[in-house]
Amino acid sequence: MSVRIDPPSDLLAPPKGAKEELVMNLSPRFAIDTLFVIGGAFLAVVALPFTASVAGWTGFGVFTGLAVIGLASALFGHGAVRRTSHGILGLVGVWSLIATLLFSGSALTWWVLAGGVALAVIALADLAAHEVTTEKVVHQLVVTQSPAEAPVNGSRVTA
Repeated sequence: MSVRIDPPSDLLAPPKGAKEELVMNLSPRFAIDTLFVIGGAFLAVVALPFTASVAGWTGFGVFTGLAVIGLASALFGHGAVRRTSHGILGLVGVWSLIATLLFSGSALTWWVLAGGVALAVIALADLAAHEVTTEKVVHQLVVTQSPAEAPVNGSRVTA
């Protein structure tokens, strides 16, 4: 996913016949953490209104998917912080899916709720760490006209 952002007006003009574009790419870490926040929030919301067996099987399915995604990201991801945080998310997911098989009744409901909240909180913390430590903006020059078409009167090219 690419987003076009116009540069601030106080920057120097790019060379004649070119304009500057800022491109932002969606980080896989951001996407995975957002998925964990949504999944954890979903489980936190559905744990209490449903019966224990429905909450347990819903939790089992969601925790299984999130554990696989978290552990795969921890194994194949780049960077120590990302691997550590997604490894923790994967382990919480594995523990929570095991808990859905071990417990029953109201204990199961509370374990599904606690697992969902834990995943959402850890993912939010990782999102915050990602936003504080990185800025994913790429500067590139795009030629919009040939040098023969460039203005000769010294006027500036505007974005």
